[in-house]
Amino acid sequence: MKNISIIVIVLIGSLTIANMFGFTNNLNAQETKNMKDMKEIYFAGGCFWGTEHFMKQINGVITTQVGYANGNIPNPTYQQVCMDDTGFAETVKVTYDPQQVDLKLLLELYFKTIDPTSMNRQGGDQGTQYRTGIYYKDESDLIIIQTAVESLAKKYLKPIVIEIKPLENFYPAEDYHQDYLDKNPGGYCHINPELFELARTANASTAYKKPDDATLRKKLTDEQYAVTQENATELPFHNEYWDEFREGIYVDITTGEPLFVSTDKFESGCGWPSFSKPIKEELIKGNLDTSHGMTRMGVRSKIGDAHLGHVFTDGPTEKGGLRYCINSASLRFIPKEKMKEEGYSDYLYLLDK
Repeated sequence: MKNISIIVIVLIGSLTIANMFGFTNNLNAQETKNMKDMKEIYFAGGCFWGTEHFMKQINGVITTQVGYANGNIPNPTYQQVCMDDTGFAETVKVTYDPQQVDLKLLLELYFKTIDPTSMNRQGGDQGTQYRTGIYYKDESDLIIIQTAVESLAKKYLKPIVIEIKPLENFYPAEDYHQDYLDKNPGGYCHINPELFELARTANASTAYKKPDDATLRKKLTDEQYAVTQENATELPFHNEYWDEFREGIYVDITTGEPLFVSTDKFESGCGWPSFSKPIKEELIKGNLDTSHGMTRMGVRSKIGDAHLGHVFTDGPTEKGGLRYCINSASLRFIPKEKMKEEGYSDYLYLLDK
């Protein structure tokens, strides 16, 4: 069961940092996607900490937000919802790009995280707020949901008890609930952690896959392995790209996926490569780092799950105010003149901005 007392130890400053870096509920202001082309679906799957963390791993999920859906009072608090008489379900708002992931796949993955025959209970959590439910805003989604649930029902002898309703209301949960497992990696979760890897790879680009550990050990230098797989940090001013300012792109050393572009690189004086933003926000994920007596927001590649570095709020104001401080050992630089021959011609337009 979730223990509210855990929340007392949450670092207020860390939450502020997480919000500032845009890894929480909203896209970074620099995100170029047109939100009118995005879609929304709402999943209730027991404790929303785990459901949110699972859904955000999926390629094509742009943002996630935990909250309370379809209840009978305005602006409920967590304590009110826990009284089990407000009608709310702990729910995750999922905003996704239908060009990258369709609703059918989201439903199939969601089903893997729940017992669809269990009424008002998932894992160790019990109460109406922990019921399973799929709440939609777009009427055209209903037939897709119904078809998916009917297919699911054929796999069970017991009846399926997933609630399927239009979204009546949704109120965001308190800040400490947002991205909870990013900020508390060892926190309570009713979902098997192995499923997070399944979500990450379910529809990942076929061009970029995380190699197995044996392959990484052969492919990477000792320093590259230590940085990307063991969260090490290389020395400032003694790394490959801190003073590299040719035109080109920087790709994940483990997968080859493009992460940063030279037009967003700037001299920060810190001794590591510094960027104002990644190519796309969904290429990376944030994690709270409290090592070495500091509170920082770490960043990792989403598909490769490689440790990249950290992000700070002391970047150039005219570039958005962020500084992605990245280890050279996490990257491979491809100069503009070699991008075509190495298969990155689709990214040449980024250098014309």
